[in-house]
Amino acid sequence: MDPSYKDHWFRRSTLYQIYPLSFADSNGDGFGDIQGIIEHLDYLNDGTSSSLGVGAIWLSPIYKSPMVDWGYDVIDHTAVDPRFGSMKDFEELVAEVHKRGMKLLLDFVPNHTSNLHPWFTESRSSFKNPKRDWYIWADPSLRGGPPNNWLSGFGGSAWALDDQSGQYYLHSFLPEQPDLNWRNPEVQEAMLAVLSFWLSKGVDGFRNDAVYSLIKDKDLRDDVPNSHFKPGISHPADEFLRVHSAGQPEVNQVLGSFCEVLAKKNETFMLSEVNLMDNVTLNIAALHNLYQACRQHPVHAPFNFNLMTLPWGAASYRGFIDEYEDALGPDDWPNYVLGNHDRQRLASRIGAEKARLLAVLQFTLRGLPVVYYGEELGLKDGSITTFQVRDTIEIRYPGHGLGRDSSRTPMPWDSSSGAGFTTGTPWLPIGAQSHKLNVEHEDAVPESSLNLYRYLISLRNSSPALIEGDYRSISVADEDVFAYIRETELQRFLILLNFGNRKVETNIHESVGAWIAGTHLAEGDGSVPTDGLVRLAPYEGRVYESRKGRD
Repeated sequence: MDPSYKDHWFRRSTLYQIYPLSFADSNGDGFGDIQGIIEHLDYLNDGTSSSLGVGAIWLSPIYKSPMVDWGYDVIDHTAVDPRFGSMKDFEELVAEVHKRGMKLLLDFVPNHTSNLHPWFTESRSSFKNPKRDWYIWADPSLRGGPPNNWLSGFGGSAWALDDQSGQYYLHSFLPEQPDLNWRNPEVQEAMLAVLSFWLSKGVDGFRNDAVYSLIKDKDLRDDVPNSHFKPGISHPADEFLRVHSAGQPEVNQVLGSFCEVLAKKNETFMLSEVNLMDNVTLNIAALHNLYQACRQHPVHAPFNFNLMTLPWGAASYRGFIDEYEDALGPDDWPNYVLGNHDRQRLASRIGAEKARLLAVLQFTLRGLPVVYYGEELGLKDGSITTFQVRDTIEIRYPGHGLGRDSSRTPMPWDSSSGAGFTTGTPWLPIGAQSHKLNVEHEDAVPESSLNLYRYLISLRNSSPALIEGDYRSISVADEDVFAYIRETELQRFLILLNFGNRKVETNIHESVGAWIAGTHLAEGDGSVPTDGLVRLAPYEGRVYESRKGRD
């Protein structure tokens, strides 16, 4: 690795995901927009400890779209959807983000387009159209019906019949999202040009959507049955293991071509959305493989979603994190994600106390922490009635628990009727808890979730051992406690996390140091245990610091 990468911003920052539709509405139409984001950039980082202190922002799609999948169905990859504003607004956003010392990542959607995209309109118009092979078309099977058993990520066949031609086209997600054929060099060239376009606009990198689906088996062989699938319980899309419909070796070549484009501009970075869990275990080989995709420009990582699915318990978390750390190569940089726009919110999933514990975990581990908007408030899922549903998945497959609206409700800035999000009618209902879980209220409460996040991010930003120090877990007597060390030559942190619902008293056979941060007292009290015993309340986490020449 070029030594300059050691000081790259992504190795020293916190990444904050904004779902633009729900962050801030500047014009009263009920939908979040770019100007709304600009108005709240100081909240994210104004250079002082009163802001959140994040170093980079990732925006979910803002491209021109019919919004069947709320921006993930693109009809023009190089245009801003009018719902969000104009290209001039976007250029202003880039300038304002950079003015505050932050970086900006866009969501790149390479696997599919909208079925209203001009490319697809041409592709389906004729067998002889030059863009016919830009998408994946196939004849019916010999038995009639879809060409194979591949399933959409949202359930049902991944094939849709085109009545005009009699062929099927592939859609790994909604029928309105036909898959591009990444085996076609012209598709590759066109999509790489999209990356170059946005880099020329000043963006600093990308979050790559659904990259494991990019390359499919060229012979369209059936996927294999999933022995863990439970009808009526498992996700409908999990009936088969996607051994042929996704995850082909050529994915690395595609990611490598992304990296070649990014390498033309300094200080760029990309994260790829991919699930690396084989049912319940981490696929170490797949992890290594994806990190290897960009060896000439090692600023790429697959998203690590595993903290969202682990069984609760100190042994479970320690076991995974140790395994993950051991799997990484010397140039691979870890990342930790607790929530996103497709998952139930953290505080709803595990409860407020446990969410604070995982915040301490996330900001004291090695690597890039990724925060979903509102997570810093302890925001919970909103309540969505049948008449308020906006997610196409829930509308088409009701009752399967696939709807994602509840984790996408508007950001609550204050306790007003529109929560400071809008002066109009919000596109999704304001959360019922927004009278307390909002920025204005939590700002004034010292031990609020917001102030805990502010302090942890500030601590991380100012601590060499938390930014670049080594990680090692240590054994303690109590099975509910996960303990680990982060250290450099001159600074050392001991982190103790009680995953249990009972008080614990544990003897630490290491230098402990001064208590400087924690779940129950964000800034600690500076005390140093004199008897080697640390006492933790249920779901309490503590951070102890020692420096060379001190305790």
